Amino acid sequence: MTASDGSATPADQWHAVRGAMTSVSALMAAGHEVVLTHGNGPQVGNLILKNRLAAHMVPPVPLDWCVAQTQGTIGNLIVTALEQALEETQASARAQERTTASGPARVAAVVTRTLVDADDPAFHHPTKPIGRYFDEDEARRLEEQGQTWRRGERGLRRVVASPDPVEVLDAPAAIALMEAGYTVVAAGGGGVPVVRDPDGTLRGVEAVIDKDLAAAVLARAVRASDLVIATDVPHAVVGFGTPDAEPIGAVTVGELRELQAAGHFAGGSMGPKVEAALRFVEQGGERAVITSLEHIGEALSGNIGTRVSRGVEE
Repeated sequence: MTASDGSATPADQWHAVRGAMTSVSALMAAGHEVVLTHGNGPQVGNLILKNRLAAHMVPPVPLDWCVAQTQGTIGNLIVTALEQALEETQASARAQERTTASGPARVAAVVTRTLVDADDPAFHHPTKPIGRYFDEDEARRLEEQGQTWRRGERGLRRVVASPDPVEVLDAPAAIALMEAGYTVVAAGGGGVPVVRDPDGTLRGVEAVIDKDLAAAVLARAVRASDLVIATDVPHAVVGFGTPDAEPIGAVTVGELRELQAAGHFAGGSMGPKVEAALRFVEQGGERAVITSLEHIGEALSGNIGTRVSRGVEE
């Protein structure tokens, strides 16, 4: 999580997380049980840059380690911010005599591994950009060390494999915490990517997993009825960037698949969110919602957002 302009100083990140958890606490006050996940793109990019700058002093760490480190950091911020927001919500409710005293908020973050297939084609065709742009000379030097780089809008940028998530391996830990009364943060940044070798051994790999696709897998594992994908716009849009742009409200899986096939959702932005919503409902979830963070409560009540279901809402 970063500030609205993308800045990622510690103060900016805390402010962004604090604002997000205010919306989440309001959702919980309305009676919803919540499991949280989060992105980590800017944070992993910063760790990769630190690796490069400090390589002459300390050994660089692999990408799966970077994901685990950011899960711990962002998870810590979310736990602290959500506890504070819930306590404030409870205090406000008590002051207005809407509820009796309740116990302290219980929130926990789980460092989570996500299984991917070692034979996933993504490992042979890296496409996921990470980190910052570099000039030609620096990028080519790193390319000689085995990295893959592609030209983008502002120079060359490293790309890595982004395999499909198969299973959130630590979902049972999240479920156990939920059953003990905790609100859980899990599968941050898509989860730490691991593969299973023929002998059954798990090992981390140089990859990043799309956070929205992993969220759909986590949601099914914890038996969630709804998947809410919070972004910076209130709806997915047909004809985005054109004079004919239209927001998508209630939509069936079949209708959204047709729009997806027609190329309405960009691969690097809305595309993974739409695919995650579709997979969740197709695999048994009741409903998936794509909307802005400040509208998540309204979206669950059916008044705003792109709401995906097997049938049309009444």
